[in-house]
Amino acid sequence: MAEGTAHSTQSLPLQDRVAIVTGSSRGIGKAIALHLASLGARLVINYSSNPTQANIVASQINGNSTNRAITVKADISDPTQVKTLFDSAESAFNSPVHILVNSAGITDPKYPTVANTTIEDFDNIFNVNARGAFLCCKESANRIKRGGGGRIICLTTTLVAALYPGYAAYVGSKAAVESMVKILAKELKGTGITANCVAPGPIATELFFEGKTEEMVKRVVDMNPFGRLGQTEDVAPLVGFLASDAGEWVNGQIIRVNGGFV
Repeated sequence: MAEGTAHSTQSLPLQDRVAIVTGSSRGIGKAIALHLASLGARLVINYSSNPTQANIVASQINGNSTNRAITVKADISDPTQVKTLFDSAESAFNSPVHILVNSAGITDPKYPTVANTTIEDFDNIFNVNARGAFLCCKESANRIKRGGGGRIICLTTTLVAALYPGYAAYVGSKAAVESMVKILAKELKGTGITANCVAPGPIATELFFEGKTEEMVKRVVDMNPFGRLGQTEDVAPLVGFLASDAGEWVNGQIIRVNGGFV
């Protein structure tokens, strides 16, 4: 191997580590998957309904080179399908999973008060956001590689700190995840696996814009010291840091990445 090649391989902090990113066919999850791939990771692109978008992300990662990314359809609220995610990763890359980033999530674009939140909407949100995160964390705790480099990262929301009206079910589901992940970090003592939450503020994604008027968006922008919405690229590097060896001493934390919004 040429000296330059060896150096470039060693310089990638996640070289050949296997990462599962749920909800990575679009939005923040997509940006995270692309960023982890740029750091050398091999990716499982998870989606629940749109294979076309997931295939585009995988193609971006694979390019003309060897197989660095696969796509796997899975509903993270179903324990059997979460298990399939890990089985698919281990089979495709002949390696244990090193990194789990749970980015899949839903909200209620009607932004109802508690009094006007339907039981069905409440159950749907908790089913994906809280139960889904729990199942991903549970599978990760049992199957992620031990002894160093193991990472569990759940995406939550800065709204857990802001507590704005209209988000009770959504914020409640994410607050549950934050508590669970803090406990998980302690339960994983001795494994070398870290568990953290990344809690973005308002990010310019389909999920954010859904159901919002221009006036609502402007109000959010005006509340931020930077005078803009966050971009997915504002979040991905933080996840990359936490996933790397450099982030090992950050454990059991909720990191709010929002430009000073809260």
